[in-house]
Amino acid sequence: MPTSPALLTVLLLAVAAIPFIYYLIAIYSCIRFFGRPANHTGGRAEFTPPVSILKPIRGLDPDAYENFASFCRQDYPEYELVFCADANDPSLPALERLAQDFPERQIRVLYGAGRHATNDKVAKLTRLVREAQYEYVVINDSDVRARPDYLRSVIAPMANPKTGAVTCFYVPAEDGNAIDSLQSVGMMSDFYPGIVVAWQLDGIKFALGPTIATTRTRLEGFGGYEAIENRPGDDLLVGRMIADQGYEVELLPYPVATVADFHSLRELIHKRLRWIVVMRHMRPWGHLGLLLTQGLPWSLAAIAIHPTWMVAGAYLGVYLALRMILTGLVYRGLRQPHFWKRAWLIAPWDAVAFVVWLASFARRSVRWRGSDYYIRDGVLVPVAPAPME
Repeated sequence: MPTSPALLTVLLLAVAAIPFIYYLIAIYSCIRFFGRPANHTGGRAEFTPPVSILKPIRGLDPDAYENFASFCRQDYPEYELVFCADANDPSLPALERLAQDFPERQIRVLYGAGRHATNDKVAKLTRLVREAQYEYVVINDSDVRARPDYLRSVIAPMANPKTGAVTCFYVPAEDGNAIDSLQSVGMMSDFYPGIVVAWQLDGIKFALGPTIATTRTRLEGFGGYEAIENRPGDDLLVGRMIADQGYEVELLPYPVATVADFHSLRELIHKRLRWIVVMRHMRPWGHLGLLLTQGLPWSLAAIAIHPTWMVAGAYLGVYLALRMILTGLVYRGLRQPHFWKRAWLIAPWDAVAFVVWLASFARRSVRWRGSDYYIRDGVLVPVAPAPME
């Protein structure tokens, strides 16, 4: 018996409402996540073992010296800072100045990874972990800027023997222009709600690059960074492989600041595209499922299917209300200001995110630090072969 047009319309309108269910789950997850007591991790503020902060460096980030210097101002009894950079890296003058300005700190610079790997960052991390002085290590990117309480905050949960790694959210150090604000809204309204939903449904089984606190023993448990030095998404993999050993990966509602390394909408889109293409290869079903979290295109599709004022008001009204509530919860949970000044960017970001998601299916390579790579069988392959020595 053929399906009547009216029934087909109702079915399509029901499908178009699926993102609203996702938003409700995300709202519930955010309320639970950010509503947990501060001591839920079992961590102890007095737990302050010596720590090695490990930083792989490639190129000179904006405000690099201030980023590095923030780690020299930590309210923490004993730690070292270990950098790894190539011998001709443009960041070296900033590192030399750092050692001069903070003679009281243990600062070491390693020159070169000492090994060849497609993922240069991971090759450097292999050496950094091997030469770290202490068992506890905190790994973060060169664009991170830390508050004085950062090290205490991310190490405290490691007092719990069940915790294998600690990671945390990251936010822009400052919103200098509209593009920075768009990126900020994108993280708060899109990326972080997805992470919190993952926490609600299955726990955290990944880590975020701006902060990974763990131990050398936990890293050795899966073969160390050398086991993943030719693969993309090293931060995600480290969290997954530590979780696979039976340990918990703790996500803190503590935001660490990062300094934007993009200056235009095009650069921001390329950055987002790189992340989502990696996701398409690492979690293809999760990548495909993002379609059902896209409320804006589905609301517009519902209006196209049944173009009435009632449908338009209902779908767009519910979409905007749920997105505002969800994003506001994340802003509040991370104690970030100016939500109402940026709330108007939620819908533009959703439009950008949907276009980027569509474009990811046609993208064959990813770009990182000026180099292009294919992802084949979960391995990074340079688009252009490395020059002969």
